[in-house]
Amino acid sequence: MSTKRQFPRPHDILPLIRFKKPDFNAKRRRLNAALTIADLRAIAKKRTPRAAFDYTEGAAEGELSLARARQAFEDVEFHPAILRDVAKVDTGWDVLGKRSALPFGIAPTGFTRMMHTEGETAGAGAAAAAGIPFALSTMGTTPIEEVAQVGGPAGRHWFQLYMWKDRDRSMALVERAAAAGFDTLLVTVDVPVAGARLRDRRNGFAIPPAITARTFFDMARKPHWWFDMLTTEPLSFASLNRWSGTVAELLDTMFDPTVDYADLAWIKEQWPGKLVVKGVQTVADAKACADLGVDAVTLSNHGGRQLDRAPIPFHLLPRVVQEVGKDIEVHLDTGIMSGADVVASVALGARYTMIGRAYLYGLMAGGREGVDRTIAILREEVERTMRLLGVATLEELEPGHVTQLQRLVPRAA
Repeated sequence: MSTKRQFPRPHDILPLIRFKKPDFNAKRRRLNAALTIADLRAIAKKRTPRAAFDYTEGAAEGELSLARARQAFEDVEFHPAILRDVAKVDTGWDVLGKRSALPFGIAPTGFTRMMHTEGETAGAGAAAAAGIPFALSTMGTTPIEEVAQVGGPAGRHWFQLYMWKDRDRSMALVERAAAAGFDTLLVTVDVPVAGARLRDRRNGFAIPPAITARTFFDMARKPHWWFDMLTTEPLSFASLNRWSGTVAELLDTMFDPTVDYADLAWIKEQWPGKLVVKGVQTVADAKACADLGVDAVTLSNHGGRQLDRAPIPFHLLPRVVQEVGKDIEVHLDTGIMSGADVVASVALGARYTMIGRAYLYGLMAGGREGVDRTIAILREEVERTMRLLGVATLEELEPGHVTQLQRLVPRAA
């Protein structure tokens, strides 16, 4: 039987025609079109010189630690419950004694103004607006006091400390952070020496960026980045004198490889606020930190940027929570690229997670507006995942919602 056809009538067609109002703001148009962190990464790659992008993107040696951390989140199976009232979802709870509107915040990142000239001010402002913590790195490029001012009274500011060989200078930074109202100290313990970040060495990545024949041609392809870099305050560190050399050389020159638990106890005595140990990678070390009386540990392999083939923090999470979760908070970073990753972490016992590369992709894609977009994407994904799992609050998430599918299984001894 043949289909009967007729000429379309105007009154049938007109309701189908909907022209979108044009948006002449190119940045807003780009960011609104980004639906995932991967979309922001693609924008960032187009707008950022290779050396700066690779510094963010890269990890140590063969970059196996980072790849495995991300794979672990991909190897998650969720177990949703049905017929639950999820009309309203609460994505916040207390983290270290104060409410965070989301179970994630912005990780400390070094050389941040290299990615975009707004640097840490974009991150601190966006975090304060979203009601989540922002962590400033010892190797940050915005002064401690300026970050506190940008975040304002509503901002939740954490300071990340690397112990230097010059202990007096290290503790002077801690005193400045306390005076500026920072409430939490993150002591990073996984950098006795710099990891072998091969992309940086191959790119000749240095601070400040050197204009070589290669970068000269890169300037022609990324004019906006170079214009911003050359017409704003020269790139320098917020916490130390100017440096001219590679990142690895700086780390090996400054950081103290002798730091031990006695030093950690000494730092704890000096700091008036909450203390978190970042870079824990074994159950035994998590327990030792808890016994020392810290407030939280962050399971982290430094985003894969230190020891390659390091433990996968997400795989380690359930065992650490079982061992110390009743005594201290357990936080997590490395490999988080979606709100579903955050939800899976909370379900397995993480009180808080941190985003590093995801934040920097947004920053490179559009400065402050790009960071706002990163947070908005992750918030939407957290809310949607919770609803689809049938939970209305973070407290309802529990290990039964998640299975970590096995891919890398240890061989029998």
